Amino acid sequence: MADTHTGGCHCGRLRYTFAAPLRDIAHCHCSICRRTSGGIVTTWLTVPAQSFRWSSGEPVAYASSPSCTRYFCGHCGCHLTLFTTLSPDSLDITVASLDHPERAPAQRHIWVKNRLPWLQLDPQLPQEDEESIP
Repeated sequence: MADTHTGGCHCGRLRYTFAAPLRDIAHCHCSICRRTSGGIVTTWLTVPAQSFRWSSGEPVAYASSPSCTRYFCGHCGCHLTLFTTLSPDSLDITVASLDHPERAPAQRHIWVKNRLPWLQLDPQLPQEDEESIP
């Protein structure tokens, strides 16, 4: 049985839980992640969609592209999850919103072709110009 993990937004109005391994953890360098988070990189992990549930609150949805919908806290603005039609059976969760993000170290860099040129990447992690979806 998979470990159960929890997380939520900054203000605490949104909480989630999922029972799945911490896998496919990637630092995303795409410009959409930068603009929607205000950060230079967003780190995601991928879980089976059926393993995830909101345990409190209702997120606000934002269609950031034709294939992606991002979910945020409508009160504090925290970016929590992303659903893409390119991988309809999975859901991406922001690692920083986990209650224990230290348990989810990155395994690769994605969308490196869009990274900020002054950002030094961890040379021990694989790098993908775009993203290969497992």
